[in-house]
Amino acid sequence: MELTLEAVALFALKLVHETDDGSPLLRDDPVMEGYDREVFGLLVRQGNLAEIQVKLDECLSLALDTLGGADTVMGRELQRLATNVREAPTLEILDAPLHALKDYLKAIL
Repeated sequence: MELTLEAVALFALKLVHETDDGSPLLRDDPVMEGYDREVFGLLVRQGNLAEIQVKLDECLSLALDTLGGADTVMGRELQRLATNVREAPTLEILDAPLHALKDYLKAIL
């Protein structure tokens, strides 16, 4: 799950920070500090679903703004998928909406 959490954060932040003429955002980029596999791994081991959701929401809010907000087609879909992640009551239930969100972010990059 840690890799998927990191991938969601990475893809969301890529939407925000990457430009066509700029260098790509990588996992070891300073903007990823606090969103890397080790941070998410610790939160998963602690069972800290609330903090995981807060961290993801930070990245997804920025990505939503980059997409033009919830009034755009892509923004509405991102918001719908993010809501599914926010409403997951357990880590086990978080897995499916998290993968859907990752796949969506990857597809729109």
